[in-house]
Amino acid sequence: AQISQSEPELIGPTKPIVVRVGDDVTLPCHLEPVMDAVMMTLEWSRSDLNNVIVYVWRSGQEYVKENDPSYTGRTSLFTDELKHGNISLKLSKVKLSDKGTYKCFIPKLNKQTLVELVVGINGDKGGVVLQCESKGWYPEPELLWLDAEGKILSAGPTETVRGPDDLYTVSSRVTVEKRHSNNITCRVQQRNINQIRETQIHVPGKHTFLQVKYDNLCTFK
Repeated sequence: AQISQSEPELIGPTKPIVVRVGDDVTLPCHLEPVMDAVMMTLEWSRSDLNNVIVYVWRSGQEYVKENDPSYTGRTSLFTDELKHGNISLKLSKVKLSDKGTYKCFIPKLNKQTLVELVVGINGDKGGVVLQCESKGWYPEPELLWLDAEGKILSAGPTETVRGPDDLYTVSSRVTVEKRHSNNITCRVQQRNINQIRETQIHVPGKHTFLQVKYDNLCTFK
């Protein structure tokens, strides 16, 4: 008589994986019971970002063609472990934007599991996340972060929302370290109508989260 084997399942972690910016991290995922996955197609994607492709393994090798550029050169599998059904993903030099939900998926078996990644900042370096929001603009304005010397800081993408009144709200986050000194400026500007609004944020020494909001009245010319 043939022994029926239980159908394999993909097993991920029960709790979120926490990592600091700049460190490497492993997102666990394995087949249970153990099954050789070397010749299977394996996909890692961001389920919170319309399944942006993070890593693909196909025909016994990495398949980079579909990968999102922001993950290029930062992802790998433990290839020696694939024959034991371990398809955990190693993610190197973690960025703040890596925070999110990752999907480990095997199309052939139609099996998947989700891994939640939480990214923190090393408080020892005095890293602080600042948020700035400004409402009531038309046309759409530009948002800049400046350090104490007036140099532009690199920040995440500006989020823009257009309300039912056709006016724009913009918001942005930036991570600052102690070396940027402790006075940061958020500037929102609309060159067409020659409008600038800015606010200075004093950054305390300890790791914290600040939220700054200020409104501005729309000027038409």
